[in-house]
Amino acid sequence: MPTDSSQGLSGTLPTRAHLPAHGVRGGAPAAPVLDIVIPVHNEEKDLPRSVRRLRDHLARTFPYRFRITIADNASTDATPELAAQLAADVPDVTYVRLEQKGRGRALRAVWGASDAPVLAYMDVDLSTDLNALLPLVAPLISGHSDLAIGSRLAGGSRVVRGPKREFVSRAYNLILRGSLHARFSDAQCGFKALRADVARELLPLVEDTGWFFDTEMLVLAERAGLRIHEVPVDWVDDPDSTVHIVRTAAEDLKGVWRVGRALAVGALPLDRLARPFGDDPRDRRVPGVPGGLARQLVGFCAVGALSTLFYLLLYSGFRTVTGAQAANAFALLVSAVANTAANRRLTFGVRGRARAVRHQAQGLVVFAVGLALTSGSLAALDAASAHPAHGTELAVLVVANLAATVLRFLLLRVWVFPDRRTEPTPSGGTRPTPHATEPAPSAPRTYEMRDPR
Repeated sequence: MPTDSSQGLSGTLPTRAHLPAHGVRGGAPAAPVLDIVIPVHNEEKDLPRSVRRLRDHLARTFPYRFRITIADNASTDATPELAAQLAADVPDVTYVRLEQKGRGRALRAVWGASDAPVLAYMDVDLSTDLNALLPLVAPLISGHSDLAIGSRLAGGSRVVRGPKREFVSRAYNLILRGSLHARFSDAQCGFKALRADVARELLPLVEDTGWFFDTEMLVLAERAGLRIHEVPVDWVDDPDSTVHIVRTAAEDLKGVWRVGRALAVGALPLDRLARPFGDDPRDRRVPGVPGGLARQLVGFCAVGALSTLFYLLLYSGFRTVTGAQAANAFALLVSAVANTAANRRLTFGVRGRARAVRHQAQGLVVFAVGLALTSGSLAALDAASAHPAHGTELAVLVVANLAATVLRFLLLRVWVFPDRRTEPTPSGGTRPTPHATEPAPSAPRTYEMRDPR
């Protein structure tokens, strides 16, 4: 079915005039518009209270038919019995039992079998204020967005939690931004929704079955050009949470490495997904242009090795006619200009003269950082020894340059030669815009979603 680029993956959702309200139609229960999954594992304490509270809130505030699905993944306490009793006693509540653990596994199973056009999930402790639920799903019902997430780090959110969880959350999202270039602000808030047509195309590409499921789903969706709507939430930490922070963080880091490697080598068939805003340049192969983090690292290391050799030769030459600090500054300046030019062309695939002066100016800022590190190292060496040997100076400079090199790569990749920039969408998400060196699309495009059969 052809859909205009402004509609994205819309076309399967019923219009507002045809959305079923509460109750039955024609003597049979109407299919729900929203299916909210609550994945649980040994949650006998919170489950009854949370399910009844959520059901009461939806009955008061949600104008269409809904379903709450309790997805029990291998609980060993009284959770299965309580879930079955809730499904029998509380309207609009169902219960599914899985014999294996894993939040991602539970969500995949229930979402894959659901007949609702909008799918969501939330943590059983209801740490997120339920007043954010309608703003979360409204853009999906209207067709303005493809996925929606609650964010504890977005402007306007109010969060109450301990310093350890706050640090872990912010550090994790910083890692995602630096390694996978993620633009969403909060990967692990247990408050998300997506359209069923998006889920049918996206979920088969998601490999993880545990806590990393959310992150992997969002990274792939963003890389495919799908629209992600973020909702600031009020969130209060559950002090009795059973999540093991260290083990979960370790598994998430493994997932980041796995997904980053797959994206770098083009192993994920993201072209299966409709791209409402066009191809992401990081996910398509362009002959002669480094296409991912792995190639950029190889190119940067090669340029860096040659630049370091060039720098040391220059330093040794200048050192014969001037002092250590002046020789270091001159050698760094000349090698920095050459380094920026080489990385611009060979590592990041930027051709032509457009923005070349700006890139060199930004490269000089990066050079200043390297100068501060190396000059500081020389100053520390002079303070420790009145007459350091030339070999010692070179050894100290090599170590300082290694530290500066890591920082230089991050600055070049994120600031000087970013892969893409984003602009806000009307729904509050982000969408990719062409790289400064790429031509903009000349005309609107239409996209056809393949029949999954």
